[in-house]
Amino acid sequence: MKKIYENADQAISDISDGAVLMLGGFGLCGIPENAIAALVKKGVTNLTCISNNAGVDDFGLGLLLKRKQIKKMISSYVGENAEFERQLLSGELEVDLVPQGTLATRIQMAAMGIPAFFTPAGYGTEVAIGKETRSFDGKMYLMELALHADFTLVKAWKGDSMGNLVFRKTTRNFSTSMARAANITIAEVEELVEPGALDPDQIHVPGIYVKRIFQGSPYEKRIERKTISSHVH
Repeated sequence: MKKIYENADQAISDISDGAVLMLGGFGLCGIPENAIAALVKKGVTNLTCISNNAGVDDFGLGLLLKRKQIKKMISSYVGENAEFERQLLSGELEVDLVPQGTLATRIQMAAMGIPAFFTPAGYGTEVAIGKETRSFDGKMYLMELALHADFTLVKAWKGDSMGNLVFRKTTRNFSTSMARAANITIAEVEELVEPGALDPDQIHVPGIYVKRIFQGSPYEKRIERKTISSHVH
């Protein structure tokens, strides 16, 4: 099966209105920049996006929010995006806020084919409303369902034509789990190499999970927030 695509536009061409998407990244670290830009260009709407956060106002998922292409966000942190806050408070955007560890585990459970699990995180809070609870050894837990998506979009450092992926440092974040938790995983990479060029012991996502891959360009790799010292020596 041919996995290499020419560009982001081709790779996401069958993502349609109403799709459920997982998008790798933490803040702006390791986000699939090219794929997001292609979604903006394509103009798909009513998307459900599963991501740790929603980017910033003028970059990342913030670009999709700005154009009202996202119907629902499932995420754990939304503090850097003023448009996100505005849409949430005005009722324009449906939001499911999930504790970060729970979000990661819900994705991992989908990757492993486990439909649900029990966690103490969120018990006794609004997070627990409408969810099954159970006591284990005298401690209360609530049941969380696995999170699955139609498409996962991730960005890796290197990949080969078989779909094997290697990430750099913290850009791995949610991406390695998300890549295993969707019907179709699309990976954009900084460098696309031939099979055998990657050290098997360094591969973070085996190619069996990746259906499409393309070499992206250029990458801004923005820093979400930069803090520098004001001390003068």
